[in-house]
Amino acid sequence: MAVLESLKKMAEKATGMARPSRSQVKELVRSRKANAFSFKDDGVIPNHPRWPLVLYRGAISLPGNLDPAAIIEDLFDENGWGDSWRNGIYDYVHYHSRIHEVLGIARGTGAVRFGGNNGRTIQLKAGDVAILPAGTGHQCLAASTDFLVVGAYPPSGTYDECTKSEDHARALKTIPRVGRPRKDPVYGTKGPLLSAWEALSSRRKTRRAG
Repeated sequence: MAVLESLKKMAEKATGMARPSRSQVKELVRSRKANAFSFKDDGVIPNHPRWPLVLYRGAISLPGNLDPAAIIEDLFDENGWGDSWRNGIYDYVHYHSRIHEVLGIARGTGAVRFGGNNGRTIQLKAGDVAILPAGTGHQCLAASTDFLVVGAYPPSGTYDECTKSEDHARALKTIPRVGRPRKDPVYGTKGPLLSAWEALSSRRKTRRAG
């Protein structure tokens, strides 16, 4: 799927076919509240010590005349979240210790467990967006055959992939150093993410899991 979608992306950028205009992208964004979930360090998956995973349900409208992946890519890019990719979500638990990540669901449905083996399984569907602070464990447990995700990253940070218990000690040092992004990948400079990762981190007003 990843190779096919990469070729499709290249063709779309070259021709402009099925890609939205800048004004269309803005019109396809829906106002949604931030659902916040925090997860404990389980000794293997550290998760983030302060900031919760933020989930927007149905945040992006995906009309059939446009490529849903292109809509999500352009929206993320408009808000400074780049290096985007199209694929599924790995079926093994992993996390990123030096960068945050956003996952936008372009097609299909998937059961994704966040927070590690003791975390929480969330059913994701097209139009949903999950924003993972550095350290957040994630793993796809089951998905429809057409499940397609667009991932992207803020401009600061360095991509890495951690899967082993040996990564834990180093990750505890690098995760808190990853700064808060300047923009919400969906809602920009005034998005709920920015207040969630500031106010909720200090007041701990999150749904506790793990």
